[in-house]
Amino acid sequence: MTQESSPSAGASELEGALWHKSTYSGTNNGCVERGKLLTGRQAVRDTKDRDRGALIFDAGVWQSFVNAIRGGTL
Repeated sequence: MTQESSPSAGASELEGALWHKSTYSGTNNGCVERGKLLTGRQAVRDTKDRDRGALIFDAGVWQSFVNAIRGGTL
């Protein structure tokens, strides 16, 4: 399940998130951050527009995404 948050919706879930900038982010402002939420879910947001909100993924969906990238299927 994926949920898109806005600055007002889901903001409480984003509080306390541990954010990490992607190591693949370049210097051209094409950066994304992943946040591990206290609920165990994962969030992804645009580094240059953090106030816009984030996409929030259940842990299983996020792990499937990571596995697909590591396995070369994405």
